[in-house]
Amino acid sequence: MDFWIASAVGLVIAYLFGSTPTGYLAGKLLKGIDIRKHGSKSTGATNVLRTLGKWPALVVLIVDVLKGAGAIIVARWLYTVLSTPPPTTFDLQIWVPWGVSLAGLAVLLGHSRSIWLNFTGGKSAATGLGVLLAMSWPVGLGAATVFVVVLAIFPIVSLSSILAASAAIILACGLEQPLPYRLLIIAGSIYVIVRHRANIQRLLAGTEPRLGQSGPDPKAEAQI
Repeated sequence: MDFWIASAVGLVIAYLFGSTPTGYLAGKLLKGIDIRKHGSKSTGATNVLRTLGKWPALVVLIVDVLKGAGAIIVARWLYTVLSTPPPTTFDLQIWVPWGVSLAGLAVLLGHSRSIWLNFTGGKSAATGLGVLLAMSWPVGLGAATVFVVVLAIFPIVSLSSILAASAAIILACGLEQPLPYRLLIIAGSIYVIVRHRANIQRLLAGTEPRLGQSGPDPKAEAQI
């Protein structure tokens, strides 16, 4: 299998990892419900917490993080084991980071535009954290720390996610990273922030609900 086939396979696998509707499956398996018809109507861990409880929410959160990390790990494995570049000027070490970065974008897209949920889904924050941890653990750890600290001070998931994504951009630019990884982190973080645009409007209006509370507009409430 040559480099380009490995790239295509990696992208497909990454998208399918991301598109696995963890929260939706939790609702079906645990209570036989469509979680999109309950609470905030999201498939994220926040709505799972409200609808199913803290332990299912924790499991959904962990699995969503693992989806992002798994996509990066599998992409790297494919390039290492299956790729056979031609014996020319092709430099595998230069091209692999770009392929891995595309896999990172694919898993984020899969989570937010799941083929199993009519191309809808969450806001890719938890999956994005998994990508960060697998791709550049210092950036991922820094973003996770910001999320936890902000959530402890202001128990608002959307605010914590937005600030964590912003911190990832700052860390990616401040720490030494390969150019493809840096571009992915910037693009992925901006994507996560844009997915929270309705939450940003409510934050500015002072109407964004805190963790565990119902919001005035449940259809647009934060998802992880």
